[in-house]
Amino acid sequence: MNAMDTFRLTRRHLLLAATAVGGAAALPDVLAGSAAAATRHGDGAWDAAADRIVAGVRAPRIPARDFLITAFGAVPDGTTDNTAALGAAVKAAHESGGGRVVVPAGTWATGPIHLLSRVELHVADGATLLFSTDRADYLPTVYSRWQGIELMNYSPLIYAFGQHDIAITGSGLLDGQASDATWWAWAQTGGGPDFTAFEATVNAGLPVAQRDGTGYHFRPAFVEPYQCERVLIEGVSFRNSPFWHLHPTLCRDVTVRGVTVESDGPNTDGCNPECCDGVLIDSVSFNTGDDCIAIKSGRNADGRRVNIPCQNIVIQNSAFADGHGGITLGSEMSGGIRNVYGRDLTMNSTGLESGHRLKTNSVRGGFLEGTHVYRVDVQAIGGPLLLIDFNYGEGDSGSFPPTVTDINLSHWKVAAASQGWDIQGYPDDPVGSVRLSHVTVDGPLDTPNIAEHVDDLELHQVVIDGVKQ
Repeated sequence: MNAMDTFRLTRRHLLLAATAVGGAAALPDVLAGSAAAATRHGDGAWDAAADRIVAGVRAPRIPARDFLITAFGAVPDGTTDNTAALGAAVKAAHESGGGRVVVPAGTWATGPIHLLSRVELHVADGATLLFSTDRADYLPTVYSRWQGIELMNYSPLIYAFGQHDIAITGSGLLDGQASDATWWAWAQTGGGPDFTAFEATVNAGLPVAQRDGTGYHFRPAFVEPYQCERVLIEGVSFRNSPFWHLHPTLCRDVTVRGVTVESDGPNTDGCNPECCDGVLIDSVSFNTGDDCIAIKSGRNADGRRVNIPCQNIVIQNSAFADGHGGITLGSEMSGGIRNVYGRDLTMNSTGLESGHRLKTNSVRGGFLEGTHVYRVDVQAIGGPLLLIDFNYGEGDSGSFPPTVTDINLSHWKVAAASQGWDIQGYPDDPVGSVRLSHVTVDGPLDTPNIAEHVDDLELHQVVIDGVKQ
């Protein structure tokens, strides 16, 4: 064994060492404890680690006191603007020490709703909130984040900043009413030349307070609690967001339970926790025009400035229909992502382009460490079960090589899939450890499996079309 066998000196090692010497973000600790134990012992240890995360996610504390929006002048005719009435109800509940703002059965037109501490927005059975598509209604701008970069932008449809103990509950419908004729018409412009021009100003040092997103066709998210603690979104249905549906950012203790997300519009991701710690996504149904779940932690230079990981996330008992990816990590992941557990899931559409998707490049940097997706029942999927793509977006054109390792799939029962895995690292920055265990695909694949530039790919009891791999 020569020296290069015992220590592989690559561009990744050199650049990471240079980053540390230069005083940038420190490397993440090597995962130990729950994730490492799970690797050794299998699903049982992963369940124990996931259970600890679930037990640690705190629910909001909201007094049992109701404030009907009709008492504040709201009218359920589907056209009257109830923004002021809803705002007054939220303020009254907050100032009284907290309570539940109740939207009863009926169709209620509104603009943005800003939640305050200890306030629950309860959308009752038979109630529909119709959100305006007039961009002027979402001004003045608020502190937000767009594709991983902080800025001042149009208000999300439901927003909270620096609050605690907030909730959206009920069994009603929240309809963003976005369409190709309204918000979605901005998709190509905001995601292309506008973003390039905007990011150039950010990289030049423009302060957040001066970053005006309204000049760049940046659509707002549907629900965005920002720097909040103890957030609950439960029972309601969302459809047709202008942009991402659920975007908790820099939050602690987030629960999304029993929710339905439905949209086929561009960039209408289902749930995108960003730089959060302690997230439970439970019994959610996703059918989206982009990633069903996309876990994020900031983008490029601005993501490294904030430098907060997204971690301790459990996704369970949920169903995935159409989407670019089921459980996705990245591509905005410059602050790093760790400790992600997905269990007891179903994927049932050829419109789902990948099951577990990790997308990154050497411009993003950051790390993806310790993901465990297991006990998954796949009726059909239109792409690979596992996709690890280092060539996403800008590809290998930066100086921040990503770290991707400890990626685990276990106990997948698959009726039909186009591909088992597509894993592509860089020659001088390979993917680390990837393990597939007890994965069975009943039929033949449409596309051969790919594993390029992977340090450690382990296959244990992987059977495709009756053939052990």
